[in-house]
Amino acid sequence: MSTEPTKLAFDDGWQYAPAPESTDHFSIDEQYGLFINGEFVAPEEGRYFETINPATEDTISSVALASKADVDRAVKAARKAYNGKWSKMSGADRGKYIFRIARILQERAREFATVESLDGGKPIRESRDIDIPLAAAHFFYYAGWADKLEYAFPGRTPASLGVAGQVIPWNFPLLMAAWKIAPALACGNTVVLKPAETTPLTALKLAEVIRDAGLPPGVVNIVTGAGETGAAIVNHPDVNKVAFTGSTEVGRLIQRSIAGTGKKYTLELGGKAANVIFADAAIDQAVEGIVNGIFFNQGHVCCAGSRLLVQESVADEVISKLKERMETLIVGDPLDKNTDIGAINSASQLETIQSYLKVGQDEGAVMYQSSCNVPDRGYWCRPTIFTGASQSNRIVQEEIFGPVLAIQTFRTLEEGLTKANNTPYGLSGGVWTDKGAKIFKMTQKIRAGVVWANTFNKFDPTSPFGGYKESGVGREGGLHGLDAYLKLEV
Repeated sequence: MSTEPTKLAFDDGWQYAPAPESTDHFSIDEQYGLFINGEFVAPEEGRYFETINPATEDTISSVALASKADVDRAVKAARKAYNGKWSKMSGADRGKYIFRIARILQERAREFATVESLDGGKPIRESRDIDIPLAAAHFFYYAGWADKLEYAFPGRTPASLGVAGQVIPWNFPLLMAAWKIAPALACGNTVVLKPAETTPLTALKLAEVIRDAGLPPGVVNIVTGAGETGAAIVNHPDVNKVAFTGSTEVGRLIQRSIAGTGKKYTLELGGKAANVIFADAAIDQAVEGIVNGIFFNQGHVCCAGSRLLVQESVADEVISKLKERMETLIVGDPLDKNTDIGAINSASQLETIQSYLKVGQDEGAVMYQSSCNVPDRGYWCRPTIFTGASQSNRIVQEEIFGPVLAIQTFRTLEEGLTKANNTPYGLSGGVWTDKGAKIFKMTQKIRAGVVWANTFNKFDPTSPFGGYKESGVGREGGLHGLDAYLKLEV
C-alpha cells in the first residue's frame, strides 16, 4: 500500500503526513492451532485456512480449521472443567480470574488494537479508542458481578447452565468475544467460542491472555473455522446455552436447529437503524453523528445508522453539510492514525456492497460518493449516500453492512415514526431534536432495542443491548447479560 500522504479534497494546499501505527511491538505466529483444554493443539484433520489483511490482500497467518471432532474435543474439555473446578469455585475466585483477564488486556491494548486493524480493516483509531477499551471494560464489569449474583436477582437462586457455545461475527471480533465470554464465566459456565473465519486473530490472542491469566484448562476453548464449525457447536448435544451474533438468516437456522432441545439461547442479528433528524436539531452535531454512525465504522456495525430520515424543511441543508463532511473523510491504510474509513473486511463483503450500489441506482435513487482516492490494492468502498430513496427500495429495507446511507424525508413526527418502524429489523435507532418531549415520544414508540438521543453508537458494559423483530432474541450487557447465562430458581 502506498505511504504517500493523503490529501484532503477541501483544503488550502496542505496535507496530512502519514502517521502509521508500528507493528514491531508484537508478533503474529505463522500458524495457529485450536485452543482446547488450555493449550494450542493441531486440528485432527490437519486442515488450515489463511486469514487475510483486507487493506493489502496479503496473508497474515494460517489458522486451524476445526472439524466436528475438534468441536467435540472442545466441548468435552469445557464439560470436564465445568464439572471439575469452575462450577464449584466461589464467585469471588471466579471474579479474580476475570479481573486478571481485563488487566492483561489493558496491558496489551496497543498490540490488540493493531492486530484488530490488521485482520479486520477497521481504522486504528476505532480499535484503539473503542474496541479494546470496551472489551476490557466488559471483563472488569462482569468480574464485579461474579460474587453478587444473588443480589442481582433477589428472591431467586441463580445457578449456572453448564457449557456455553458462542459464535461471533467479524465486525467487532474482540469486543464480541468479551460480550459473550465475560458474563458466561461470571455466572460459572465454561465456554466454547468460534470467531469469524475472516477475523480470528484477536480471539486467538485472547486465548493467550486466558492461558497467561491462569484459568483452569478447559474453562475457555476457542475453535476457529467456518459455518460448519459454528453449526457443530450449536448442534452439539452437550452444549447448554447458545449465543450467536450474526445474520438474521443464520439466526433462523439456529432457532430451528435447537427447537425442542431445551437449550437456552440469545441471538443478536441484523439491523437497519434509522437516524431521525428533526428541524429543531443541532444540525452540525447531527451531521457528525450520522458520519459516526455509518462511515467511521465502514457501516460494519449491525446497529449502524444506515437509514437517515430528515424533516423536509431541513433536508437540503443536512444533505449539503453531509456531502461537505464526506469530502473531508480519509479512506486508506487502517493503521494510519489519520484514516477515518478503513478497508472492507473481505472480498465477498465488498462484492455484496457493490451489488447494493447497483441495486440502489437501478431502483431510481440518486447515488453520491465522496471524491477521495482509494488504494490500488485491498478492499475499499468510498462513503456513499443515496437520496430520493423510497420506503420499498431494497437499500432502505435490507442490511448492507457497508458505508452506504439511504436518505428519506418526512414532514410530521408521526410520519417519521412510521417510516422508522417500517422495517423487519429493530436493533437500534437515533433521534436528533432539542425538544425533550419529542425525544420521549419517539424513543417510547420506536421499536428498537436501543435508541440514542442526540448521539449515536455509544456503548457501555452496564447497558443491555439487543433487538426486536428480526434483530434477535434476548439481551447482552448489563444485568440482563447475566440472566442469559443462569437458571433462576425460586
